[in-house]
Amino acid sequence: MSSLTWKDVPTRTIDVGGVPFVYRELGPSSGVPLIFLHHLMAVLDDWDPRVIEGIAAQRRVIAFDNRGVGASGGLVPNTVEEMGRDAIAFIRALGYEKVDLFGFSLGGGVAQMVALQAPDLVRRMILAGTGPKGGGGVGEVTKVAVLAYIKAALTWSDARNFLFFPRTPDGKRAAREYFAALKERTRDRDRGISMQARRAQLEAIKTAGRSAPDDLSVITQPVLVANGDCDLMVASSLSADMARRLPNARLTIYPNSGHGGVFQYHQAFVPAVLDFLAH
Repeated sequence: MSSLTWKDVPTRTIDVGGVPFVYRELGPSSGVPLIFLHHLMAVLDDWDPRVIEGIAAQRRVIAFDNRGVGASGGLVPNTVEEMGRDAIAFIRALGYEKVDLFGFSLGGGVAQMVALQAPDLVRRMILAGTGPKGGGGVGEVTKVAVLAYIKAALTWSDARNFLFFPRTPDGKRAAREYFAALKERTRDRDRGISMQARRAQLEAIKTAGRSAPDDLSVITQPVLVANGDCDLMVASSLSADMARRLPNARLTIYPNSGHGGVFQYHQAFVPAVLDFLAH
């Protein structure tokens, strides 16, 4: 077991079809790895170390920047289907034939694409703060996100204060703790998200929201679905609808929390994930 923590684990690069993809990994070298797929406008430094390190205490965790994100090369595609194909190519480039997936927000949409496009690759899946393709409100994410980013600019703050956490005393405290954790890494930080990546990701989300629903009944792997009960970006009703359509899913809704419910409730979420992955 490595003694490294998330704040000092090195950033690695792998060639994926001629494109450099950056990633970081932590935890035991044996067993099925858990691949982290991150949210809208996020890079490697936006993963909550409390979640990464908690899970990496028992499982191999690999977080990466998909094509065009952060320090990875290429351009971000404007559909979740293409993002899924890129994620599959990255996983296969690492040499894995079986992985678990943790998709948060946009990453949850990408995780669904991976499971649909390469079902043999996926053993188990965690979908947090996300919904199904064609789930009406998913298309509203762009509007909500833009308003939050405007509000953040006017108040010199991070938009995730408004998007991830409720504006309650508990929510504000959770936000402070979350942002403090994100700042722990001070060296070898990732490159910021580009304007091209922002536009393409928002376009992908809008397109997914307007698309015909996928047949989720073909995803027979065990799935853990989680969300906050006051999610402004992806309503918990959409997460519940997705869980109902997945034949082997269980749903957890965290109370008095928003899009970042799994971070606000990391002390409950991490053991739930480890228990889920252990079976």
